[in-house]
Amino acid sequence: MSQFQAPGVYTSIKSSGNKPIESVGTSTAAFIGQSNVGPVNQATLVTSWAQYEKHFGSYKDSKYLAHAVYGFFANGGGKCFICNVGPEKELQTDGDLTALVMGEDKGPALRTGINVFNNIEEISLVSAPGLTSPEIQNIVIEHCEKLGDRFAVLDCEEELKTGIDQMARPRATNEGACYFPWVKVYDPVKKENVYQPPSGFVCGLYSRVDTERGVHKAPANEVLRGITGLRYTLTREEQTLLNPRGINLIRDFGDAGLKVYGARTLASDPEWKYINVRRLFQIVKQSVQKGTDWAVFEPNNQTLWGNIKRNIAAYLKGVWQKEALVGSTPEEAFYVVCDQTNNSPESIDLGILNVDIGIAPVKPAEFISISIQQKIEMES
Repeated sequence: MSQFQAPGVYTSIKSSGNKPIESVGTSTAAFIGQSNVGPVNQATLVTSWAQYEKHFGSYKDSKYLAHAVYGFFANGGGKCFICNVGPEKELQTDGDLTALVMGEDKGPALRTGINVFNNIEEISLVSAPGLTSPEIQNIVIEHCEKLGDRFAVLDCEEELKTGIDQMARPRATNEGACYFPWVKVYDPVKKENVYQPPSGFVCGLYSRVDTERGVHKAPANEVLRGITGLRYTLTREEQTLLNPRGINLIRDFGDAGLKVYGARTLASDPEWKYINVRRLFQIVKQSVQKGTDWAVFEPNNQTLWGNIKRNIAAYLKGVWQKEALVGSTPEEAFYVVCDQTNNSPESIDLGILNVDIGIAPVKPAEFISISIQQKIEMES
């Protein structure tokens, strides 16, 4: 207690014990690929197309990477990390490129390939533009699954080699989505239109939708910027064959533009079939985790339980107010349990504090059914 020696008013500032939880970022992308110039096996931060050119050259220096990054920024992306696994070489086989992308993890400063992204927590999207072999796509998927805080944006193969109903797609995963077809863009070096993988452009679209609407809005029914056409023009009937398989189409809607017209993950579990639902859970998990770090080593008692429950509930109420959760009241939208019902003396003795959270995410109106009937006027 302070010792007061003279008459007067004494004031002090004390912590309320309330530590607000803030949402983590959702729109930082990571691209891995090849460029003939620039640093190799480093996670290089790029915040504009001009910065990319400064570090990695332009379109002539890479087959896919430059167009992907340009498309990312053209569609609203603001920040991305680049891993250049080395220059493109003649006679390079898929087995060689797979090894470069996989790289090695021998600890800090000794990581190569996709492992250079491991310790960058702000990354939320990962793409290997144009690298469509099952082996490389599986590396990207496993990276996202292992870290649990990022989502893979993948490309289907450029050319259809089978019927539309049998086209190849990446393996099943909750942590990724794939897009078809490839997009037509203008190459200022070749001075002609070329086809490029859509993943970089789509990552930029994710960022744009996250910024303008929020991660709970499906990144679909949105125009892709910076493209002039598509490798294949597909119909609604053809989409009925691909949509159930989790292949998201980019379609030409004439004057309405070239739009991403699918919002499905590659999940086999229907609970996680929508991109925005899966990403919302990722963001809530990360935000709550970061927002409760302060509680580690605090006394595991009812005071701590109350503070954690109050902070998480306040954060989730904000998520609900942004219309990311279903329910007319917060009680209908989420719950937070952190009390003696889920914190037994045994778990407390083990140093464990348990918090149970449930949220009701908003799901996209993927199918809109409108019934119209003829109105018949009855004679009076």
